[in-house]
Amino acid sequence: MKSIKPGRGPSMQGFVGSLFSIIFGIFWTFMTFSITKDSPFPGTQIFPLFGLIFVGLGIFQAVYHYKNATGKERMSIVDIVDEHEEKDPLNERFGRNEGEKFCPYCGTMVQTSFQFCPSCGKEL
Repeated sequence: MKSIKPGRGPSMQGFVGSLFSIIFGIFWTFMTFSITKDSPFPGTQIFPLFGLIFVGLGIFQAVYHYKNATGKERMSIVDIVDEHEEKDPLNERFGRNEGEKFCPYCGTMVQTSFQFCPSCGKEL
């Protein structure tokens, strides 16, 4: 039975995008610090902190996307593989009863003896 698995391509693109976010955050921090360091207005020194937020979020997303792009048990709707190649995360996470599986197309719980999904009608 085929199962929908996460795509490695979109996750790797997310990883590269996260690296750009980190670079932007570093650039933003240095530029706004150099602009606001001699500012006579109070509170303008807060703008460099936004760059640190970008860096922090970029690092978090980079780790997430890298693990998703290189991990075996990833989650997305791009790759469709057989059950013997990779286990279905839905079946692993939600613990199916014996003789039941999830439809790889719509996620409805179906019996293993079914040839077609009763919800979406696609062949299993």
